[in-house]
Amino acid sequence: MNSKNIKLIDQKMLLETQKILSLLKNPVRLQILHILSQKSLRVSDIVELLNLDQSLISHHLSELRKYQLVSAKRDGKSIYYELDDPHILDIVNETLEHANHVLHGKKHDE
Repeated sequence: MNSKNIKLIDQKMLLETQKILSLLKNPVRLQILHILSQKSLRVSDIVELLNLDQSLISHHLSELRKYQLVSAKRDGKSIYYELDDPHILDIVNETLEHANHVLHGKKHDE
């Protein structure tokens, strides 16, 4: 085999990608990203939607902010969280589509 034309992913890029994918393996974070793709919300709104403790939601938002997946904007006394990197939804949506195929035993062209 002639492997001269095959490129490998840079090690730094691999490690950073691994960290981001690790963030996305958490179902609460996936829900938060999905929710914020639809509308900017306060922590209390997300708490109400997901029926989880405020401290847990704040922790997840902090992790997502660290990797620039969500951002916070102040509006008066309220802080609204919004999706900061819309193309992360490509990864999430493609993964959800794949999960749908697996759950329903479909081939990818069906």
